[in-house]
Amino acid sequence: MDSTAGSTSAAEQAAMRRALALAATPGVPMVADTRRVGCVLLDAEGRTVAEGHHRGPGTPHAEAAALARAGEAARGATAVVTLEPCHHTGRTGPCTEALVAAGVRRVVFAETDANPVAAGGRARLEAAGIEVEAGLLVDEAAALAAVYRRAQQQQRPYVTWKLAATLDGRSAAADGTSRWISGRASRRDAHRLRAACDTMLVGTGTVLEDDPRLTVRDEQDRPAPVQPLRAVMGLRDLPVGARVLDDEADTVHLRTRDPRSALAELWVRDRQRVLLEGGPTLAAAFLADGLVDEIVCYVAPVLLGAGRAAVGDLGIPTISRALRPRVTDVTVLPGLDGEQPDVRLTLDPRET
Repeated sequence: MDSTAGSTSAAEQAAMRRALALAATPGVPMVADTRRVGCVLLDAEGRTVAEGHHRGPGTPHAEAAALARAGEAARGATAVVTLEPCHHTGRTGPCTEALVAAGVRRVVFAETDANPVAAGGRARLEAAGIEVEAGLLVDEAAALAAVYRRAQQQQRPYVTWKLAATLDGRSAAADGTSRWISGRASRRDAHRLRAACDTMLVGTGTVLEDDPRLTVRDEQDRPAPVQPLRAVMGLRDLPVGARVLDDEADTVHLRTRDPRSALAELWVRDRQRVLLEGGPTLAAAFLADGLVDEIVCYVAPVLLGAGRAAVGDLGIPTISRALRPRVTDVTVLPGLDGEQPDVRLTLDPRET
């Protein structure tokens, strides 16, 4: 669900999405008392002044990091933060006092801090005369926190399998073409999903057949300033001219066919959220091993009758043993430029 606060600007909403991406930056030590927080400072015209994120216990909080980069430019700025600024002294000082001292005019945050030790930030800011707006993209912020808690519990990256399929469950036509099964709104939404992950994973077969770029791009097809790691899994060599080997983002070749080994290597590389974009064989391998934590499926009003199935053989011999993921969200994505709408299904395969 895409939640927005009632009186926030488009610039603040964009800044919160950037703050959420900053909060997802890989490499932050995963310990129980560490919250992943991002902060973006905007000037009066809605332009980014500075940004920062929490890098682990004992390091400056996201707000302090952004304020340090902004210097005097923070005066009169709006701070957009994924979590209510803390109002306590722990390993570092309270973020509320740093914001007040810097002369910030307005604070917009997503989640209210439920920790009673750190709570009270909003009240302190308002008492100092700072305008406060809460709840912007709160569902996305809560989901981000849940993702990283799950990754820490499992000691492996959280895996989202993303696919686009026709009504009859095809991911490509008989001749291998798949552009485009889903509409522009779905593709735009999928890039938002990519931006929320720190790794995109495909198999060597997908690289050889489709030659994907595997990058996050905006509506004008421009690359995002921060790109997830591109991971390719499989034993076959990658073609010299493959687009995943260009300089738009970093790429790692995981020379294994075992999903658990691939995730273990990504975990060692401080990767905590993986978007599985590979073909039906790779998807089936992860599903069969119980390594998919979330499914995001874009269903288009298209019929092919033949072609590549969205998922490979799962070894299920009878309907009574079928996997039945729990549906957690159903969203209709309106068609753009005369296109038919698609339906985005979000499912939890761990609960049947």
